[in-house]
Amino acid sequence: MTLAAYREKMRELPLVSLFCSCILPEPKEKPSKNTPQGVVDLNLCIIKDMEVIELNKRASGQAFEVILRPPSFDGQREFHPTIPPRRDPSLEEIQKKLDAAEERRKCQEAELLKHLAEKREHERGVAQKAIDEQNNFIKMAKEKLEQRMEINKENREAHIAAMLERLQEKVRSRLSALLT
Repeated sequence: MTLAAYREKMRELPLVSLFCSCILPEPKEKPSKNTPQGVVDLNLCIIKDMEVIELNKRASGQAFEVILRPPSFDGQREFHPTIPPRRDPSLEEIQKKLDAAEERRKCQEAELLKHLAEKREHERGVAQKAIDEQNNFIKMAKEKLEQRMEINKENREAHIAAMLERLQEKVRSRLSALLT
């Protein structure tokens, strides 16, 4: 087979056959040493446990059906491990298992209750902290408001006092102008 024919054959070969020929490199017969250069032998192996059937061949692609057979052991005996028979548990063993299960259930329940109590305590702490922060914010807001009101009151009184002072000066200047 020439190299060009080998390439064409490789395009037609199913991928599974190519893969299997790489995994199971058991040649059917030994290749002859006198093969001409550029010729490749495609009879690389015999696949016993697999059958590849080409379903249809089109220009767009190919479809294959791969049938796997159970592996055959050539002359080797099959290994069947025996499972020891299961003995019936005694009444004491059943009672021990039930007691252990009850103890596990009680421990899990106690752990769950403990976890829920810790969670509840944490929620209370978070709520108390939020209330404290809210009260602190209200207190600070009241103090700021009172400071602003005090400053505004002082400014208003200073402004009124300044206006009264100017008014009194005007009255004095007019009185002095009338008297003179």
